[in-house]
Amino acid sequence: MKKIFRFLLKSILAILAIVLIAVITLKLIYNEDVPQGTSGKPADDLAFKILDAIDHKQFTEAREIHWTFRGVNRYEWKVQQNLVDVYWDDYRVSYQTQYPKISFAFKDGKRIEGQEKDNAIAYAAKNFNNDSFWVVAPHKILDIGTTRQLITEDGKEKLLVTYNSGGTTPGDAYLWEVDENYRPTSFKMWVSILPLDGLEAKWSDWEMTAGDFPLAQKRSILGITIPVTDIKVIP
Repeated sequence: MKKIFRFLLKSILAILAIVLIAVITLKLIYNEDVPQGTSGKPADDLAFKILDAIDHKQFTEAREIHWTFRGVNRYEWKVQQNLVDVYWDDYRVSYQTQYPKISFAFKDGKRIEGQEKDNAIAYAAKNFNNDSFWVVAPHKILDIGTTRQLITEDGKEKLLVTYNSGGTTPGDAYLWEVDENYRPTSFKMWVSILPLDGLEAKWSDWEMTAGDFPLAQKRSILGITIPVTDIKVIP
């Protein structure tokens, strides 16, 4: 019995050592400072080129955008109404993105109130802010509360977008890289929920939607796909 215990203990310690080494290695690799560039018109000019490349005007005219994240949270976003129905487990929240206090929450089809309602709305808000970003982040580079800087690296023009207010984690920054047609291909991120600075996420497989604007069908970090599925646009 003691031999088994010692074997298990050694195995656990070995696994923890490997994890620690991996974390330290990643931290050494992804430990970049947020770059500094030029704000004002040069940065905004690049932002407008990116929005033109992804048909932002058509995006703003979409009626609904649906998707599922992690196979758990399902969204039906009524864009023009600033309303999103968020579904998970037995819950549904009709979340008002502009006026969260007038949102409604349901469990098993029955309306809930009190602390349970508040918790459900808070869950819907936090997850919608995060999960929708992985669907439409390029369309948010001119959002209210953002600032932009033009960054020149490796002979390329990149756009640094900082979210100074709004959302769940204000202060997060994203450095967008684009192709020759100004369509986004990746961003590096400096976000409060991650200990790694400058971690890169790739955006690829852009496809035209029924709303006459394209959306990336694949997003990945360190080769791991971000689990966004069942994307549907209703014009």
